[in-house]
Amino acid sequence: MTSDDIRNRRWTEAEKEALRRAAAKRAAGDDSDIDYSDIPKLTPEQLASMVRLRDVRRKVPVSVRLDPQVLDWLRSKGEGHLTRINDILTNLMEAERRAGIRRG
Repeated sequence: MTSDDIRNRRWTEAEKEALRRAAAKRAAGDDSDIDYSDIPKLTPEQLASMVRLRDVRRKVPVSVRLDPQVLDWLRSKGEGHLTRINDILTNLMEAERRAGIRRG
């Protein structure tokens, strides 16, 4: 099943109401009916490779000049090198704020 299948599906009124109830419970933070017992614990390797997702915010387009080796390194990590630049700078900004460092 694809996301298009889900989007184009004809939902019954009972299914729509069940989804509304589930969404309302989720919005209220009520996850008491979820059974987590069959989910295996994460391994140390999985935990070490996790990254924190950030809130989606409006971004401002800018032009920046990078050393070729820096750009090559960013691209070598896979797709999303521009997002990676933003994440690196955001992490540095947050670390400096936590440390109370003022520059400039």
